[in-house]
Order: sequence, then structure tokens, then C-alpha cells
Amino acid sequence: MKSYVKIYGPPLLKAIKTLEKVAVDMPEVCIMDTAIAAGLGVPKMGMSVMEMGEPTLDSQEGVLKFFGGEGVISEERCSTIISKSGESLGEYDFFFEWFTKPNMKQVEDLIGRIDEALEPLGVKYTITTKQR
Repeated sequence: MKSYVKIYGPPLLKAIKTLEKVAVDMPEVCIMDTAIAAGLGVPKMGMSVMEMGEPTLDSQEGVLKFFGGEGVISEERCSTIISKSGESLGEYDFFFEWFTKPNMKQVEDLIGRIDEALEPLGVKYTITTKQR
């Protein structure tokens, strides 16, 4: 199952980064968002990933760097945080992919975490949980 989030209003990037922080502390989900999707395996200006010399989000080192380094995210969590389902975001900005089917309390907990995290930014959002 996936819980898709559509963000309305600026600051969109700050809202996405805030949702990434929410997900780090939720080991029952992995995520995908527009920033991550744009950075997966994309070499710089025609260079191959090997030529870049920089880790990409396809590597554990790249994921660790993307999320702010050790202390922000564990190496173990780096290997599970980014969705490997290959599903696109479609009309949404972000999704939380559940490793097991969530119960109502887990979905409500996610909504509460999102509400609390996004409130200071003043953005509005919708969340839709679907089985795929």
C-alpha cells in the first residue's frame, strides 16, 4: 500500500524535505518524492555515474549524503528508505510505501506526523492511501 501526498502552495521543496525527515523515523515505510526521483542515477551533463566520482541516490553512500549524513539517518535505514518499486509519483509530490498493510492507527499516526511537521510551513496537503 502507498500513501500519496499532494502538497499545495509554497514552499514545496521545504515541504518535501520535511516529509523526508518524517519518513526517516518511520521504519515501516520507504518513500519516493520528486527530488529523489530526479536524482536517481542521473549523471551530470552527459557523464556516466562512474565518471562523476560522486555517489548517486542509487548507492548507500549517496543516500546517506542526501539525508544529511550519519547521525541523521543510520546506514541500515539508508538501504530501506527509498522505494524500489519503480512506480512513478503521477500527480503526487511524495509517497510513503508501507512494507506491510497498515492498520487504521498507523495511517492516523502518519497523518498526525505530517500535520505536525508541515504546520510551521503553512502548506496544505491531501493524502490518499491506495493498494496497488
